[in-house]
Amino acid sequence: MNAASNPRRPLLGAACFTVAAMVASSLATQFVAWRVGFHPAIGAPWFDHFYAPWRWIEWQEAAWAPNARATFQIVDAGLLATTALSMFGVVAASTARRRRPVRHEGVHGTARFQTEQEIRRSGLLPRRDGAAHAGVYIGGWTDAKGTTHYLRHDGPEHCIVIAPTRSGKGVGNVLPTLLSWPASCVVYDEKGELWALTAGWRATGADNVVIRWEPGGVGQGSSGAANGSSGFNFLDEVRLGTPHEVADAQNIAHTLCDPEGRGLADHWQRTSFALLTGLILHVLYLAKARGAAASLADVANALSNPKRKSEELWAEMVANRHVRNALHPVVAAAGRDMLEREARERGSVLSTAKTYLMLFQDPLVAGNTGHSDFRVRDLMNHARPVSLYVVTRGDDKERLRPLVRLMLTMITCRLMGVELRFRDGQPLMPHRHRLLLMLDEFPSLNRLHLIEDALPKCAGYGIKAYLATQDREQMFRSYGEHQSITGNCHIRIIYAPNEWKTGEWVSQMVGNTTIVKEDVTESGTRYGPMKHVSRTYHEVSRPLLTPNEIMQLRKPEKNEAGQITAPGEMVVFVAGEAPIRGTQILYFKDPVFSERAKVKPPASGSTTKPTMVFRP
Repeated sequence: MNAASNPRRPLLGAACFTVAAMVASSLATQFVAWRVGFHPAIGAPWFDHFYAPWRWIEWQEAAWAPNARATFQIVDAGLLATTALSMFGVVAASTARRRRPVRHEGVHGTARFQTEQEIRRSGLLPRRDGAAHAGVYIGGWTDAKGTTHYLRHDGPEHCIVIAPTRSGKGVGNVLPTLLSWPASCVVYDEKGELWALTAGWRATGADNVVIRWEPGGVGQGSSGAANGSSGFNFLDEVRLGTPHEVADAQNIAHTLCDPEGRGLADHWQRTSFALLTGLILHVLYLAKARGAAASLADVANALSNPKRKSEELWAEMVANRHVRNALHPVVAAAGRDMLEREARERGSVLSTAKTYLMLFQDPLVAGNTGHSDFRVRDLMNHARPVSLYVVTRGDDKERLRPLVRLMLTMITCRLMGVELRFRDGQPLMPHRHRLLLMLDEFPSLNRLHLIEDALPKCAGYGIKAYLATQDREQMFRSYGEHQSITGNCHIRIIYAPNEWKTGEWVSQMVGNTTIVKEDVTESGTRYGPMKHVSRTYHEVSRPLLTPNEIMQLRKPEKNEAGQITAPGEMVVFVAGEAPIRGTQILYFKDPVFSERAKVKPPASGSTTKPTMVFRP
């Protein structure tokens, strides 16, 4: 409320005036008593020569008053002067108050960085009582003494780090987290580097079952295969014979037919999706009747069998007896749809479907997807936490991307497909272990609609995502300008960007602050010795960090070999709080992390078969 319009101000002024009048009256009384020598004729005091404040008025009518006329004249003059000065003061104060502008702090912006107390309240720094500090590593914060403290977050909310390539997000965020996170995790490992540096400690120090799934790598059963790949058969996750079988088959077919993440907008994509859904179920039921397992390689072989005409396959699907010796409607519909198409169109649909399954003609891929050493449900429900490393080599990254997309889609669908239970109004954890989704360079996998849609909900299932991307534009290329990824990440970690638009975006997130600008004006002759200097001050707005300052955040120092030797700066955003100007952490500078990274990984990917907790 404006002070000038405060309704209590007149009452306060009246009270002050009353007190001042009482003080002046008391001084006048004491002055008169002192001048007459505290004569008994003036009456008895209240105590020790102190008289009632109004007695000087009574004394002016007393019989002895004419003898003290000079004294009363001094009193009257003093009171008159006091009253005049008081009135002048009231008028001057009122005028000054009206002329004084109402001050609004931070009218041009209140952006600032968090203090140490605020960071501790947010839970990113350990409490002073020495309580355990857990969670993922999001960076560091350097205090006034130059000591760097680790920032960690253990809540269910998601995190994203935006940092250019070779800027240190691996050594500062990914590796420290994987060398400390005790629960289950799924790690997208493009080079196999994360497996080499973290799988050993996760197996021994964190008591995890560590699994290396490299669909294009040499399998465990091959002779001399170091760090061989475990197997995972996608079709083992289809809950055959249950109401979920069609949805499970559709999820697999949809991901295969949409390798770029743009949706099934093309006619041939939609028709291939319908065909593959029915064919997957058909191949599964045929294998079940033989007492065998089926894989996507079997689906590919069914489409490309050189010993059989495709029309025979469609007719077999139409005449199937998969459901209690009766017709399976989805399988039959897919076969009938192909038979009723004109031959030319039928050939185009068939060739498109074959294209989506071409990967499974690779014997390595077929071998690594032909059996299951683990199941998706094991990731969060095995007796021990499970760490799954999805590894692709540099030359295989583009080729195997559909399989990585399919694996992540399968994990999301199955682990979030359970019913949530509640107690006392709070959701219960539906799984035994928490799961960390550590996805480095996740936009390179193209748009994953199911994961994008799952981010707002998966925290309730115990799934925490930790995403990494090079800049905002890379994410826009995959998810569009109206993407919801960053909006669903509670914590955003920004390194110095190389791209201007990312710098602008970060500057807008940091916000504006209010600063005081000084203008100096000089007047007088050009060569005269005397000049008049006028200074005026204005409050103006400026970004707390401009785009240029964002791009010039201190970068990590590197040696001649390109290896990081000293940390750089970062900006950390926690939803609903002021930003943190942080410091990068380097795992190899920490003796604990360095020792953990030296633990060698298992000779090959592991398995959960002996203690599987789920079978359809």
